[in-house]
Amino acid sequence: MVVHTRREGATGYVELDTPPVNAMGHEFRQGLLDAVDWVEAEGLERVIVSGRGRLFSAGGDAREFDDMLPEPSLPDILNRIEQGPVPWIAAAHGAALGGGLELMLACRYRVAAPGTQLGLPEVTLGVVPGAGGTQRLPRLVGLERALALIPTGRAIPAEEARAIGLIDEIDADPVAFAELANPEWLAMKVPVSELNSGELPAETFEAARRATAVTMPGQTAPQRAIDLIEASQHMPIEAGLIQERAAFLETRRSAQAKALRHVFFAERAARRPARMTHVTPPGAGPVAVIGGAATDTDIAYALLLAGLDVTFIDPDADGLARAAETFDRHLGGAVSRGLMSEDRAGTLRAALTLGTDLATATAPLVIEAVPERMEAKTAVFAALQTILPPDAVLATTTACLDLDAMAQALDDPTRLVGLHFSAPAHETKLLEIVPGARTSDTALAMAFHLAGRLRKTPVVSGPGDGLICNRLLGRYVEAADTVLMDGSTPWEVDEAMVEFGFPTGPFEAQDLSGLDLAHAARRRQDATRDPNRRYIPVADRMVELGKLGRKTGAGWYRYPGGGGKVDDPIVADLALEEARYAGVERCDYKPEEIRHRLLLALINEAADILYEGIARSATDIDLVSIFGLGFPRWRGGLMFHADTLGPGKVLEGLKELSKEDPVVWKPSPMIEDCAARGIRFGKWRR
Repeated sequence: MVVHTRREGATGYVELDTPPVNAMGHEFRQGLLDAVDWVEAEGLERVIVSGRGRLFSAGGDAREFDDMLPEPSLPDILNRIEQGPVPWIAAAHGAALGGGLELMLACRYRVAAPGTQLGLPEVTLGVVPGAGGTQRLPRLVGLERALALIPTGRAIPAEEARAIGLIDEIDADPVAFAELANPEWLAMKVPVSELNSGELPAETFEAARRATAVTMPGQTAPQRAIDLIEASQHMPIEAGLIQERAAFLETRRSAQAKALRHVFFAERAARRPARMTHVTPPGAGPVAVIGGAATDTDIAYALLLAGLDVTFIDPDADGLARAAETFDRHLGGAVSRGLMSEDRAGTLRAALTLGTDLATATAPLVIEAVPERMEAKTAVFAALQTILPPDAVLATTTACLDLDAMAQALDDPTRLVGLHFSAPAHETKLLEIVPGARTSDTALAMAFHLAGRLRKTPVVSGPGDGLICNRLLGRYVEAADTVLMDGSTPWEVDEAMVEFGFPTGPFEAQDLSGLDLAHAARRRQDATRDPNRRYIPVADRMVELGKLGRKTGAGWYRYPGGGGKVDDPIVADLALEEARYAGVERCDYKPEEIRHRLLLALINEAADILYEGIARSATDIDLVSIFGLGFPRWRGGLMFHADTLGPGKVLEGLKELSKEDPVVWKPSPMIEDCAARGIRFGKWRR
């Protein structure tokens, strides 16, 4: 059984039991309907509904969303619960999300354990709530609070939910507390659907739409949710539920919903790949970071934020002093911006140990983050293996050096794994995990466990210069530089990509990370660069002029007074000067042409990465593009989007552009293969 029922005296108990998250699939809904029938036949005075396992319910089963939803429908069941002769009490723990919260809203009384997360996250999957969420929640907590929760998909803890009236009580044992409820008092409680949500002026909803368009650009479900919340104040609950259900069924069939479901399942699969299913994850433990590179402190800070004890080692005393200043700046900035309390900052400072002696780096996991020189890295590993116990895992942050060559410095090469953090490591959500030829499952398990602790999405990358993310980023920037050289401005390029759904354009993104980092990468590639490939020198000129980005007050944009970006005509003049010197006949690209070129460049590079075996699947490319490059999640990722265009159209576009430059725009063999065989990029295998 997926829904269990029992009675004790005049009290009925309904327990949800579809592990691991009590998802509300077809079997669950039928079981819940049977439980409603049982309740009404038993002559009970009250019913307590709770969830078995680690949570109440995470809501609908996303695996059903691509199919017709068979009866019974959840809205019909919840209407019977709310309007039935026996009052129901929801006793939640862990989480009550989506349909789980909608079930609670249909109950007369709601109790939750401390820390229980409650929310309606449906918009994150491209749909609106479909079982009363947009109609009952405004009636219970008010229109303004509903506008703050439903269109954002935000979950709140029980303590906040109690403060706004979403739940009635908090108790460590919600079922035991529910048993104390007086049946006569319960019977007098008004169902949520009979409450009045109040009324807000149309201007409030318009403001919500504008704000949502900024925070969730291009997405339709949040806007539809606002429409439904607004409608809830003007129509009876019955009409509102009908309108909501129609919107739910419409949005679940949308292209955005399909794309977001694709990403949802891709993320879930990435967290625990098949190779790891037989490996016991390691327990939490301290981590040591060997610093000296530009990203070292950001990595250590990310570990601290995850609640890990961190030993940070930099053999250079001056480097260690700079690192200490950076940690203080991170913590102080978080406190001043209200992101962290003084107590929390103090706890993190206490969890950080600074030193210059490698001998103190005794931890189950040691992350090497020294400059990208093979001799520097192998020297660190040679020293560490004389200090660390044999079961300690060693990780390198390299994105360009040969991992297997590095492993030769170790007596036991199986303990080495690559961990590449996208910058800034404490803010980004991607962690590329790079197994070498002899990396053990134990070392890999440690890497995946760390990704989970850091709440990052892990993606396995094969070794190779740039791995997946930096390869894509390099080609993206190259294409943007080319468009700049050929006639556009940085702000025109950025605006075109932001309109597509990127949070920032390629030039503003470079200003955030620093133009010197990309400059150093280009210098590493000088010796191996194809002499027949067009090279755009504008960024090099920028570095020569000291325009390194936001940190110097000027890059592709100016940042007067450390504030927001301002277009810099000097940069446009510089690009024009370089174009004249190179004899380039400039043109005026429209936004759609800019997007066409940059996206085709990304798709072609991704196809090469797949063809070379650096990435295992198109889905992995999708995750890297979303979490590493900022590709719009609601478009499903780079290769999912490419499949909406079709291999034939992609190939046709590349062939047309190759007339301008046959080297840069040479179609990937993978694209040619998919077009010839008529298969989707997502189905391609070597």
